[in-house]
Amino acid sequence: KLALTTGARPRHLDIPGADLSGVHYLRRLPEAERLREVFAEVGRIVVVGAGWIGLEVAAAARESGVDVTVVEAAELPLLNVLGPRMAEVFAQVHRSHGVALELGVGVESFVGTDRVAAVRLSDGRNLAADAVVVGVGVVPNVEPAAGLTIDNGVLTDEHLRTSHPDVFAAGDVANAFHPVLGRHIRVEHWANALNQPAVAAAGMLGNEAVYDRLPYFYTDQFDLGMEYVGYADGGAEVVVRGSGLEFIAFWLREGRVAAGMNVNVWDVVEPIRELILSGREVDPSRLADPEVSLDEV
Repeated sequence: KLALTTGARPRHLDIPGADLSGVHYLRRLPEAERLREVFAEVGRIVVVGAGWIGLEVAAAARESGVDVTVVEAAELPLLNVLGPRMAEVFAQVHRSHGVALELGVGVESFVGTDRVAAVRLSDGRNLAADAVVVGVGVVPNVEPAAGLTIDNGVLTDEHLRTSHPDVFAAGDVANAFHPVLGRHIRVEHWANALNQPAVAAAGMLGNEAVYDRLPYFYTDQFDLGMEYVGYADGGAEVVVRGSGLEFIAFWLREGRVAAGMNVNVWDVVEPIRELILSGREVDPSRLADPEVSLDEV
């Protein structure tokens, strides 16, 4: 039996100047420690990519006193993950803390002699930069999986078994079928990498288990703390309970809760998870009403 837990690596930009000094990627602890030093050394950074990593880097740099510009090809940060309504919340939070957002524009090259000095955008403008942090996703390390079915990672069933009956996969590299969500999903988060191996190990020992934990992640950016559980795409209906920067957002599919995100509201992840797992239809008006218990919507 064999378990593949090869993880993923940062997606590198293949553009002129990509190998200049001062261009950073973040994946491991030494890289995070180096960025902390960089924040103390420079005055201006450009972050390429407004996903979770990019926004967390931007917040950390801004709180260290650095001038920060985030460049994102989409029209809003996290647009593909959260949809426009919730993506706008994160855009407003970052703008209110002095982060400049360059949205709907790509990066053409990094400019400099030996060290990066600017980022050239696809519209021809140059953004001055003492350092650049690139956060444009990761690539699953599927190279050792030659001969297995590959589709956005190593494809597995709900037992984390690959297309070969004696080979299992877990963590960032595994695109696993999720029995609750009814689809394959590859989750790039440490909680998934922590929890999946036990299921893979059980299968390797002949004691088949099912991996049905819902995706979960969290983030802290400036005065915004958030937890997210479940899975939804941009086409789901969004229902919001609360206001300002204290709310719970629910993503509904066919009247059922597919995902929930609590922002500066705590101790609600379990009720949200139970709502998703129940699969029951909910009343959107009651779901939006803070006076109605989540057990009663």
